[in-house]
Amino acid sequence: MTEQSPHKQNKPLWLPTTKKEIERLGWDHIDVILFSGDAYIDHPSMGCAVLGRILEHEGYNVAIVPQPNWQDDLRDFKKLGAPRLFFGVSAGAMDSMVNHYTAARRRRSDDAYTPNGRHGARPDYPTIVYTQILKRLFPDTPVVVGGIEASLRRVSHYDYWADRLRPSILTECGADMLIYGMGERPIVELCKRLENGSDIHDIDNIRQTVVLKKNSDIPKQSETDVVLHSFEQCLKSKKHQAENFKHIEIESNRWNGNTIWQATGNVAVKVNPMYPPMTQAEMDKSFDLPYTRMPHPRYNGKRIPAYEMIRHSINMHRGCFGGCAFCTISAHQGKFISSRSQKSIVNEAKVVAQMSDFKGYISDLGGPSANMYDMHGHDLDICKKCQRPSCLHPAPCKNLNNDHQRLLEVYHAVDSLPGIKKSFIGSGVRYDLAFAENRNAKVNQSNRRYLEELIVKHVSGRLKVAPEHTSDTVLNCMRKPSFNLFRKFNKLFDELNAKYGLRQQLIPYFISSHPACRETDMAELAAITKKLNFHLEQVQDFTPTPMTLASEIYYTGYHPYTLQPVFTAKTPKEKEAQRQYFFWYKKEFAADIRRSLIRLGRKDLIAELFGSQRQYESKFQNNKHKKNLEFNL
Repeated sequence: MTEQSPHKQNKPLWLPTTKKEIERLGWDHIDVILFSGDAYIDHPSMGCAVLGRILEHEGYNVAIVPQPNWQDDLRDFKKLGAPRLFFGVSAGAMDSMVNHYTAARRRRSDDAYTPNGRHGARPDYPTIVYTQILKRLFPDTPVVVGGIEASLRRVSHYDYWADRLRPSILTECGADMLIYGMGERPIVELCKRLENGSDIHDIDNIRQTVVLKKNSDIPKQSETDVVLHSFEQCLKSKKHQAENFKHIEIESNRWNGNTIWQATGNVAVKVNPMYPPMTQAEMDKSFDLPYTRMPHPRYNGKRIPAYEMIRHSINMHRGCFGGCAFCTISAHQGKFISSRSQKSIVNEAKVVAQMSDFKGYISDLGGPSANMYDMHGHDLDICKKCQRPSCLHPAPCKNLNNDHQRLLEVYHAVDSLPGIKKSFIGSGVRYDLAFAENRNAKVNQSNRRYLEELIVKHVSGRLKVAPEHTSDTVLNCMRKPSFNLFRKFNKLFDELNAKYGLRQQLIPYFISSHPACRETDMAELAAITKKLNFHLEQVQDFTPTPMTLASEIYYTGYHPYTLQPVFTAKTPKEKEAQRQYFFWYKKEFAADIRRSLIRLGRKDLIAELFGSQRQYESKFQNNKHKKNLEFNL
């Protein structure tokens, strides 16, 4: 087998991106044209490639227009004409505003999803910009939006970058339909209905879609519908917006959720419920399609940073039941885990092993949370009725089967393949999931074995974990476990490194300025991490993103589940006051930190942080096994 797997006759190695490519294929029409804010990488981790390959498999002719120029004569939008069924629009694998701006709202200088990391290849909010252009050029052709940017903006949401509440993006962009979450099933269903002659404006009941209806269509009373406060009511009352979020989160994480309605101006936003989790067969079908696993040849000689990260990686599952307050994964993928079969994963590993540039190391054998593979409830009937947003907080669900044995079997199967020297776990792991006591003693044994194998065999010098904070108050708001559990994991990590003579680093991630976090919490974090001999070099400030619990708290000031006020640092001064504690060891911060601690009545921490700083710095510099913390900026 070669790096590029052979396709069926008349099937392109890559989906076409130009008129010439389409002509070479002999197509007399295009069914669907996908516009993407990312470069086209034909890889199962890239949404545009996945949907294109799925539709191709179903017999449709699909073309992709990656990163069209929206600032010139719009030739990129015109060059392929109008598709037979619809245009699909996605901002890309990342929210465009997270891609473009830091937590301090400063413009980033690069773009990992663009050739050579060049910035400026996409506008802010491509979902809106691309759609409005297409509607202007082709008013009679349906436009369907999707991807994470649209998915997280399907109802009223706080926009951190504009610092205001905005309505559903469907009302702003002018598209005919929005597909949220992982789109394989809804996009195929949509194509079939359009193929059978349905008008897109008459299609209003496909799961995981959002459509605009008349306000008069909002049901007065219904057991299968949830009517939110209107957008206008939320503008007047932040508490109404907070109340809305509770319903949105619950329904987005149910096995069979209810339909959500929200009046917005003179229209009603109708959010159809999510599909139940994908079956193993459906997951395999999506991942086993004939991806080249490479960027399109149009980028020949150009480096795409995001591709460098995933080219030798394998994604084993989707979904995350952690329910972290600041994370968007469950809002987009749901909390239920959909896993691939071991056979499908092994087959992909065989393909990776035969890539011409493969050196024997799989960079990541993981998922959203790497060790949730094939995990679900003991009794699925309980899961189907469950409304908890997290299976791990405030304590692991007693119905959760946290057995890591199946995951270990996948690791062993992949590592035994010819040409594979080692598989690393580059995704973050939930150590609380592995430490959680199970009623089955054999499960506890396999989980301990997993932790040991993970640390000894699957760490590429560094292992990423996410304690996020040291304060129990902040951690509870984050829906994360106590920091004591991180201490336990850190101890195990050090013991195993010593036992096997390894020189590996533990990379914990922390967040400053998260809701419920005050200056004193950050001061204590600094003192605690100093005692653990961690030297903080870069930090991650909390960035509010649409459709997360933490963002709703940030904007409204209330916890959506209790409607009680929650303090959040908002001003640049408040955020900097917290962030500086990550850098207590730097001389330029010392004076300000001392003054802050005096103001806070925490002189005791002055001694802890600065009393033996000289000795600490000397020790740190001479420590060959020093630990560093890394943060995503």
